[in-house]
Amino acid sequence: MTETTPHGTGSTTQAGIPAVSDRNSLTTGPDGAIVLHDHHLVETLQHFNRMNVPERRPHAKGSGAFGTFEVTEDVSKWTKADFLQPGKKTDMLARFSTVAGELGSPDTWRDVRGFALKFYTEEGNFDLVGNNTPIFFVRDPMKFPHFIRSQKRLPDSGLRDATMQWDFWTQNPESAHQVTYLMGPRGLPKTWRNMNGYGSHTFMWVNEAGEKFWVKWHFISNQGVEFLSNDEAEALAGSDAEAHRRDLFDAIERGEHPSWDCYVQVIPYEEGKTYRFNPFDVTKTISKKDYPRHKVGTMTLNRNPKNFFAEIEQAGFSPANVVPGIGMSPDRMLLGRNFAYADAQRYRIGTNFQQLPVNRPKNEVHTYNFEGNMWYDHSGDRRTYVPNSFGDSWSDETGPVDNGWEDDGALVRGAQELRQDDGDFVQAGILVREVFSDAERDGFVETVAGALDGVQEPVLSNAFQYWKNVDATIGERIEKAVKDNSKDDAVPGMGVEQGK
Repeated sequence: MTETTPHGTGSTTQAGIPAVSDRNSLTTGPDGAIVLHDHHLVETLQHFNRMNVPERRPHAKGSGAFGTFEVTEDVSKWTKADFLQPGKKTDMLARFSTVAGELGSPDTWRDVRGFALKFYTEEGNFDLVGNNTPIFFVRDPMKFPHFIRSQKRLPDSGLRDATMQWDFWTQNPESAHQVTYLMGPRGLPKTWRNMNGYGSHTFMWVNEAGEKFWVKWHFISNQGVEFLSNDEAEALAGSDAEAHRRDLFDAIERGEHPSWDCYVQVIPYEEGKTYRFNPFDVTKTISKKDYPRHKVGTMTLNRNPKNFFAEIEQAGFSPANVVPGIGMSPDRMLLGRNFAYADAQRYRIGTNFQQLPVNRPKNEVHTYNFEGNMWYDHSGDRRTYVPNSFGDSWSDETGPVDNGWEDDGALVRGAQELRQDDGDFVQAGILVREVFSDAERDGFVETVAGALDGVQEPVLSNAFQYWKNVDATIGERIEKAVKDNSKDDAVPGMGVEQGK
């Protein structure tokens, strides 16, 4: 007797052929062997073995939602980007994540949060791949793989290790600004809805007249910015490892659509050459006193994914995706990510990942990149070369580009030169002394002291000096707290497995 499913027609194989049974394999008699020509069984097992794709190396654990971006102000004097013109509404996707944790890690580890946005504009997809902090740990892409490995796991035990984390940070003093953010309240956002987002890097905007500007993107939460305590984060990690994912999904299901107001800091092109901090150093912020924020519009998330794997796990972001009116900058990390991010998606989900529905642009694609694995949107009998004599168009602009910059000098390897008020510890010290409240400074000392529990020498002494370089008083307080703590008094919510 054939049983029907709730759909009434049964299931099929992947070739569309009716599947006889999803419950029983084909055997030689009721107690006999399974036969190899049970194609439905073989296909089911083969596909099951191939269900997983490689997880992202950083930003593996996350989720997201779809929504709209509406421009409410006039920023046309700075950019000709079509989707940023007054009154424009653009469909978009946002993905939030932790950086260091793997797919199964808790949402509430102390960590930087990814804040990746994809705008489906009429001129192609624009991706803004940032974090919930306006800066990053390193400013040279050569250091990036080493940084990520230092936050992952030891080669022998497979455990995370505070010593190697602090060893990397203290050997790379440009990390001090971001580590100060990490050990402060922003390292434990209450929810994704209650955190700000930043483009982190400096980007170029170009207007219709060809005038160039440097910009920093800021997305300010309309839900308010709230944080978890160390104890609250630890409790959530044990009781609901998907707390942030659940919160976003449930809020949208209830009709409570989270939104963020978008602002930009605008730096005139020539002033970028002489500003007191290097605007192309991603470990630095640009003072809002020097360059105030200008509102652009509002991002609202109003639709949950229907299929997590297809619409979130297969979403691929790359800062290389910039539309006319927006460009790169001399930021070394941005230029490195320009290559690495798209390449990571080609490895992770395939050569033609941009043909997947979640990554597909809304406008027509007319590319001279052909074939490769999983080439779904084939181009028929189009010519595969240019120039050609058969009417297939191609692009051939020459001369200076409107979103470029001057660059002259000998090929060298070295750190970026410091500017007037620059220094690896300068802005971290300002953050501790002038931004944190007394209560936040107390919590900061407690958190850092807990994070240093079990760190071996000479890394521990290096860490004390690292924080004394940020601020002498804070460094001395941290050293005293660590020495007063026993190994059993590590701060809940921090340390090796609970922390970064």
